[in-house]
Amino acid sequence: MNATIAHVPQLTEAASLDTDKDAPLREDIRLLGRLLGDAIREQEGAERFELIERIRSLAVEYRKAASTPAREQLTALLDGLSRDETISVVRAFSYFSLLANIAEDRHHNRRFRAHAAAGSAPKAGTMRHAITKLLEAGVRKTQILDALAELDVVPVLTAHPTEVQRKSILDAQRQIAALLEKRDTPLSQDERRELEDGLMAEVLTLWQTRMLRRQKLTVPDEIENARSFFAITFLPEIPRLYREISRLCEELLGAPLPVNNEKYSRLLRMGSWIGGDRDGNPFVNADTVALACRKNAEMVLTWYAEQIHQLGAELSMSLMLVGASDALQALAARSPDPSAHRQDEPYRRALIGIYARLAATMQTLVGNAPIRHAVGEAQPYRNAEEFAAELAVVEQSLRRHHAGRIADQRLSLVQHAIKVFGFHMATLDVRQNSDVHERVVAELLATSGVEANYSALDEAGKRAVLVRELASPRLLYNSFARYSEESEKELAIFHAIAKARATFGERAVENAIISHTEAVSDLLELLVLMKEAGLYSRQAMSLQVVPLFETIEDLRAAPDIMREFLDLDLPAVANASNVREVMLGYSDSNKDGGFLTSNWELYKASRALVALFKQRGVKLRLFHGRGGTVGRGGGPSYEAILAQPAGTVQGRLRLTEQGEIIASKFSNPEIGRRNLEALVAAVLEATFQPEPAQQAQLDTWHAQLERMSENARQSYRALVYDTPTFADTFFAATPIAEIAELNIGSRPASRKANRRIEDLRAIPWGFSWGQARIMLPGWYGFAGAYALEDAAGREQLRAMAASFPFFRNLLSNMDMLLAKTDLAVGERYFELARAVPGSQDILATIKTAWQATVDGLIATTGATGLLAGNPLLARSIRNRFAYLDPLNHLQVELISRHREGATDERIKRGIHLTINGVAAGLRNSG
Repeated sequence: MNATIAHVPQLTEAASLDTDKDAPLREDIRLLGRLLGDAIREQEGAERFELIERIRSLAVEYRKAASTPAREQLTALLDGLSRDETISVVRAFSYFSLLANIAEDRHHNRRFRAHAAAGSAPKAGTMRHAITKLLEAGVRKTQILDALAELDVVPVLTAHPTEVQRKSILDAQRQIAALLEKRDTPLSQDERRELEDGLMAEVLTLWQTRMLRRQKLTVPDEIENARSFFAITFLPEIPRLYREISRLCEELLGAPLPVNNEKYSRLLRMGSWIGGDRDGNPFVNADTVALACRKNAEMVLTWYAEQIHQLGAELSMSLMLVGASDALQALAARSPDPSAHRQDEPYRRALIGIYARLAATMQTLVGNAPIRHAVGEAQPYRNAEEFAAELAVVEQSLRRHHAGRIADQRLSLVQHAIKVFGFHMATLDVRQNSDVHERVVAELLATSGVEANYSALDEAGKRAVLVRELASPRLLYNSFARYSEESEKELAIFHAIAKARATFGERAVENAIISHTEAVSDLLELLVLMKEAGLYSRQAMSLQVVPLFETIEDLRAAPDIMREFLDLDLPAVANASNVREVMLGYSDSNKDGGFLTSNWELYKASRALVALFKQRGVKLRLFHGRGGTVGRGGGPSYEAILAQPAGTVQGRLRLTEQGEIIASKFSNPEIGRRNLEALVAAVLEATFQPEPAQQAQLDTWHAQLERMSENARQSYRALVYDTPTFADTFFAATPIAEIAELNIGSRPASRKANRRIEDLRAIPWGFSWGQARIMLPGWYGFAGAYALEDAAGREQLRAMAASFPFFRNLLSNMDMLLAKTDLAVGERYFELARAVPGSQDILATIKTAWQATVDGLIATTGATGLLAGNPLLARSIRNRFAYLDPLNHLQVELISRHREGATDERIKRGIHLTINGVAAGLRNSG
């Protein structure tokens, strides 16, 4: 295939102007690019370096000036590469994208600090901004403090397969970032030379490190990968954030967050699906649930042990110089420390005793001890509360003896950490498809003689059987009977959950999620399975039962399903915590109905569910299943939370952080802390957010969006589901098949072994369109709806864009995806589908719709062009997209050769490297 790289639309001129503020960023990028070039020249030779540099220069020239000669020369040069040259070029441009990401992250930190140092108004997304904004709006200080006491924000890490980077590559990137950070500090000439030598060594290490995984990730691999983000960001930074919020509250509200108040422990905490999400993943089982809980506990206990050791070194106070409380001296007296040298140092002796108890706890819970051995034996802690109580003795003694400033340092961070992480570190969710639950329950009922053919019953019949079983003290499982492998596996998971909760605390596993919830019986079936492991009885329900509504049809049915479930008035459900949770799925609803309809149905479902639960006197927490791309609910989290319907946040929110977004947000601890702060700030602001307009105006807006949603859905489905050859075109024109071969996750890419769009998982669906640079799930359908609006309707849309947060955020996300779309590159991918009848007509439809969508967006917002209001993102695109063009061009070429039957392993490796490089350049590709 020798198609020519075509001309692409440019971003608006205003958005693409550099400023002096970006000079340090350009300097960092130039430095890292030079070091990468030096590494390539040294490792690959001058001739290979000159080839890569020529490709780079042509790509940049083409992007800057849309130069036809540059485009033609670049195309000819890329098409003439040998296979070895292709691999080198792909690696070079992929690594440059990684290095550019590091430089951009560094610049974000730099600009944030400069803004704070200048004493400027607090930035949106910070707690200072949120509290100040609420005070200016007339919210009382006591109201804000009360809201903080009820705040419950939980980012939940998932292992969805869109993170293409190996952990070794991520580790190397962090080393480079740490060295780059030092360049902004005053350095002598020798120090600067030493720093650049260190950077060169790290870039060389990166070049010599294999980018691709040799084996498919296993669930234990995914558990281990996720733990690295706790070590880097969550364990050290969440306690710091708590402390910062406490100090802000004291400054702005007149009262700090009390460190020992249990209420505030839920303000921000972590969740995880990794090891417990078995929906479509046959490798998740009772063993992975146990492993995830054990590994989490091991990490947090190890972290506590290191912090206590450091405290022991720091708290060197002598009784010869300062007093200590009786409780502290009693704690010291119980220490196994035999040293006579520390007899006058009660804090050290007490902390040595605490360390010994921690070591014993770790041995008891996870079967090994910290690397640094305790000085003697001690009793393990029964729970994290005992550990916290002994540290409270230390804190109180310090404060009573004029050392409060010392207590406010490391000790306060550990105390905050215990409240957040306990001995479990992160709450593990378990998830399974409702169809699996039904099959297991049907087998249990049939084997026990209760109901021979449960699955054949209608909904009313199923409910009657299940409610009767939940009221019975008898278990269905018979240890002398034989059950299917599936049933044994599912029941073993619930027993593993019960054991984990008993071992690591109730917060180790709190939520059981039901994918594809379609009826009340889906919730009751899960309760029956919980009952078999002692997790449900008539008096108590140990796990939160969380229905997940995913498709458009399911979202529309959600309020009725939950109303009927609440009408059952099950005693254990009524007696449980007065907070119920419902999960809303963004990915499948988008794949089902398109971008606009998905967002609108999520909006409506949220409002209806909150109204229902408020009527019943039950608190509702919504769990948002957001992905990386806009097509899967992605986009900036702060804006997305503020765009939720008024009254639906209520201080409580869980949301997923998936795939490559985890690394993007949390690989750098400073950026990670800011992202976490933005979540808390947004939830606090949204809790007090009023309706954006009077009810009559709101009703008008809602009616228009209802109409547009239906028109957009019809337009989207006409292309995706009603075009006969669309599925074949998609599989031919995107690297979906090649993505499925990548070792980026333990879960299969499709629910069933066919080529139906309905059965394809939403993640590879979005990932594939991102690789082809078409981004179709994030914008298609809007143009079809906009075209049917008359002049009055379009004027109304302009008013909504200015005043309706939900609609404004929807347009902002669409703006971002349209700017990242590159139809010139997309045309190259559609060359792969030439043999599919109708494929070029589909491409023409997409191109026409893209232009109409851009025109409709600009007419609605009044902007001068794409990303006119987001110069930071415009800069990012400008800096990196020239480096993606060669990767996309080569990916198409290699896929063509591969599909024609080429057997050279270098071709397959090259394809996978290009997928890796494009994903790194786009950052939120899945």
